[in-house]
Amino acid sequence: MMPSKPAVGVQDFRSIVQEGYKYVDKTKYIHQLTNQAKAVFLSRPRRFGKSLTISILHELFKGNRDLFKGLWIEDQWDWTMDCPVISISFTSIGFQTLGLERALEQELNQIAASKGITFHTDGIASRFKELIQQLGRQNNVVVLIDEYDAPIIQYLGKEIETAYRNRDLLKGFFAVLKDTDQYLKFVFLTGVSKFSKVGIFSGLNNLFDITLHPAYATMFGYTQSELETNFAADIKQLASRMDMTVAELTDKMRVWYNGYRFEETAETVYNPVSVNTFFATGKFQNFWFSTGTPTFLVNLLKQEGIYDLQFDNIKPSGFDTFELDNLKPVSILFQTGYLTIRSATEEGLLHLDYPNQEVRDAMLESLIEGFVGVDAERSTALVIKLRNAFFDDDIEQVIRLLSGVFANLPYPLHEKYPEKFYHAAIHLLFTYMGLRIHSEAYTSDGRLDALVETNDRLYILEFKLDQSAQVALDQIRQKKYHQAVLHHGKPVTGIGINFSSQHRNIDDWAFEVLA
Repeated sequence: MMPSKPAVGVQDFRSIVQEGYKYVDKTKYIHQLTNQAKAVFLSRPRRFGKSLTISILHELFKGNRDLFKGLWIEDQWDWTMDCPVISISFTSIGFQTLGLERALEQELNQIAASKGITFHTDGIASRFKELIQQLGRQNNVVVLIDEYDAPIIQYLGKEIETAYRNRDLLKGFFAVLKDTDQYLKFVFLTGVSKFSKVGIFSGLNNLFDITLHPAYATMFGYTQSELETNFAADIKQLASRMDMTVAELTDKMRVWYNGYRFEETAETVYNPVSVNTFFATGKFQNFWFSTGTPTFLVNLLKQEGIYDLQFDNIKPSGFDTFELDNLKPVSILFQTGYLTIRSATEEGLLHLDYPNQEVRDAMLESLIEGFVGVDAERSTALVIKLRNAFFDDDIEQVIRLLSGVFANLPYPLHEKYPEKFYHAAIHLLFTYMGLRIHSEAYTSDGRLDALVETNDRLYILEFKLDQSAQVALDQIRQKKYHQAVLHHGKPVTGIGINFSSQHRNIDDWAFEVLA
């Protein structure tokens, strides 16, 4: 079997089928969903197949059987159905230039005109209600809403008042779905974030939320089995071209692009855009991350002083909802796909981490730029030099390189907490190097600032502000931090580093072989 075209940037199901693009069959999930609930809500990170699913639902409810030949659902669907469908993609209505209210009014007018309907009411909520009621006289209506939260997310961190206005407008708009329930056959709403029902979907008590539902955890994205089955010819061809075995290529793909988990017991999945773009280009690069810049996220993390994106003992309710009045970084990071569920304790508490190398490396570049002021191109060259210095056990070169970083800063990015800023800078640079760093690792007698591990040696780093390197080294010895890592079986070197708030740089450092 020859490889088919990867569906890069194609979100229309009809185009995928008619133009011969690859489609991984998810129609069994869709059939199950439409039989289980009348109104469904889903939150997933961008580029995970939400818009494609909206397109598939549209074609199903219009009874277009010819598009589903050979798919699971072909013999399972009632093809006599021909329901009126209202489909609105909030990323495509032009709210940024027109304003949300005018953009929605224009969209509703276009939908009404295409269906031969003349409005007799004014206002977007009234016209939405009238549209559903008039169409509902023919047959029960299907309402498909894609990226409902785009008019809110777009303005986070810059025009927050616009975000509030749009939130309130959407609350009234979606309330229509409750008032017109008798006319509705099926409702499907998607978004990146999950606002609470009080915030947006007030009164929609019948919404079936599948965001963290175990039965739908792999409905979006590709499982390992789906990848190896549907892309077998592509993998074989690319492995040969890259001079790798099939096993080597799939292992590397797993590290780079797999790892998203949307329920603690579920199988992990690949991001579809990353897989499809990888096969289209034949290169291991950051594809998903490059489709959007997390400027707002980085600014929020900088504001909160959060730079180590590993979180333990998180309650599921900690990222269950999203509120403009109480922005929680962990919640936003999970919902937008920068963190995923790695594991869960017996008590149900979750461990969150980067899903894969693609997201990890690209997010670290953004954090380094945000916290340290070094752009992605410079940071890559810098960390290569730092990595080589550590592997050569050249501590003097390590300090020289770090001093060069801080010397280029016009002022500390965290003037209120300069010591935490230096910790952040060191942690991010070392982690990006691929070295193992355990920031503020706990021991039986306190917690050390950082533990860096290479193939041959361990380095315990202690940072001080406006004191001395000797004070830092003394603390390492007195607290016996090195004894906590002797089980690694590697020599241990302690490094004391002092930062000067006056000079905004390293002004003293010393090291000692401890074991």
